[in-house]
Amino acid sequence: MAIDLLYNVLIFLGAAVLIVPLIKRLGLGEVLGYLLAGVMIGPSVLGLVPDADAVLQFSQVGIVFLLFVIGLELKPSRLRLMRKAVFGFGSLQVAVTTALLTGLGLAAGLSPTAALVVGFSLGLCSTPLVLQLLGERGELGSRHGRYAFALLLFQDLAAIPVLAALPLLAGETPLAGGWPALAGEVLVAVAAFAGLIVGGRYLLRPLFRYAAATRSREVFAGTALLVVIGAALVMELAGLSMALGAFIAGVLLADSEYRHSIEADIEPFRGLLLGLFFMAVGMTAQIGLLGERPGLVLGLAAALLAAKWLSLVITAKAYGTGWRASLNLGALLSQGGEFGFVLLTAAGAAALVDPALVGLLVLVVSLSMAATPVLFQAHASLVRPLFKARRRRRDFDRPPQHGPQIIIAGFGRFGQIMGRALQGLKIPYTVLDINADHVEFVRRYGNEVYFGDASRLDLLEAAGADRARVLVVAVGDIEASMRIVHRVRRRFPHLRLYARARDRYHAQLLMRAGVTDIIRELLPASLELTREVLVGLGIPRDQAQHTIDTFRPHDEQALRRQLEAFGNEQRQMQTIQAAARELEELYEADEDIATTAPDRPSGRS
Repeated sequence: MAIDLLYNVLIFLGAAVLIVPLIKRLGLGEVLGYLLAGVMIGPSVLGLVPDADAVLQFSQVGIVFLLFVIGLELKPSRLRLMRKAVFGFGSLQVAVTTALLTGLGLAAGLSPTAALVVGFSLGLCSTPLVLQLLGERGELGSRHGRYAFALLLFQDLAAIPVLAALPLLAGETPLAGGWPALAGEVLVAVAAFAGLIVGGRYLLRPLFRYAAATRSREVFAGTALLVVIGAALVMELAGLSMALGAFIAGVLLADSEYRHSIEADIEPFRGLLLGLFFMAVGMTAQIGLLGERPGLVLGLAAALLAAKWLSLVITAKAYGTGWRASLNLGALLSQGGEFGFVLLTAAGAAALVDPALVGLLVLVVSLSMAATPVLFQAHASLVRPLFKARRRRRDFDRPPQHGPQIIIAGFGRFGQIMGRALQGLKIPYTVLDINADHVEFVRRYGNEVYFGDASRLDLLEAAGADRARVLVVAVGDIEASMRIVHRVRRRFPHLRLYARARDRYHAQLLMRAGVTDIIRELLPASLELTREVLVGLGIPRDQAQHTIDTFRPHDEQALRRQLEAFGNEQRQMQTIQAAARELEELYEADEDIATTAPDRPSGRS
């Protein structure tokens, strides 16, 4: 059994490593590569992994993780703002597309019920495929990206009651107990939905706070997996969608200080399982039908793409979207989706649709999914430039860049002062701090602080380091500070680094690492207090300030000379002694300082 499992893992990894990079190098995206890899190893071609249905069922977990990560990006306030797009644009598109495809089904000779089921099933789009394409091109935040997500979310919600209604359309009793049993199932689903929201609201943060206190990355990652799978399982047992449960859990954590850490830990699982899902879709495609009736299969796939493209453009224009966004949506969402597989298979089992037609339509949906990356790439290359040439934006009309300009690593007393000043100037910034208790305390006062280790590159990426301009290393621990500096300079060379140094040794380490903007945390306060002590001794304030102003550049020069002797203790001592003598001579040579200084004992303190 273990050997068979390892064999299958080897086949999947080998196919992905060989085919996906090649397809991606051609500019066609990762999704098409995974689909083709699945076709090659599936039963229709090489037959290396025969049980495609079992793989597809397991790989649905990838969609669960995808929806959880999407939920993490959507704060409840933003979700409330999207409700019009979700229910307005989403319901309009589903209605128009279902009506168009149902009409085509009636024209092809299907019964009204079968035509309606087929029309709705084919009208659904592929959530992981579309979001993967948008993510690859960095267009999730664009206008068409936001509308696409709203539409996909509504479709996922709408598919659940339709799936439950299939037995009713087939003339069957929904449950063995009849309508009372159906009412009980509805109550269970509503209770599970409400329980997930209420429980997640009050239990998730304490759970992650407990995990963060262990300072174990494995425990924290395990907690994230527990939440995702647990939420998905609760909704599945209640008769709802696993993806919906994961999405709700993500939304509940979107305002949490642990959001970036959770996203960074979940991301590897999401990527691997989504790749497995697309490979499983390719494996289930009955390529033999394409060889037997290529004209029919390709013609239906082309008709599906054209009909959905037309319905999407019409819907988007009717909703008030411009031509550019409407055409983007048409090119992006014209394929069938994974929920279409589920609904068509269930309809075939309920004798609503002929099983032979179900197999044909599943292949058509698979081909439409495989064609989408190519069509979207062609659209981006051929259609979008026409709109760019026609419409030139003025410099001041460009939309603002999303994401923080500044990331502050460490939010102790040092970082908080900077944060207060930036907040007063309304300059956006993101804070990462590894102390979970400290993060929880600071957030009570309204500060936007996130729990996480800023030395982790995946966490920095999740926090927006690729878009930020400045990283402030305000971490007190010297080893952690240097780890952040070294990794950031290699991965994000565009970031300008400002660093807090605990002492001269720390400052020298930072300088050796190439950091030029350094503040020694005790130096400014020490010099200010020294000035006040001199004033207390009777020295005029302006002369005391002159003394401090003379000391500061000399100390900076001495620090640079000591840097040259770094690692050689004997040379370091000689340099320090020489700097002390130079300072005395500098003060003695300065008439303003010499004439106002109080009597000093001989020798050096």
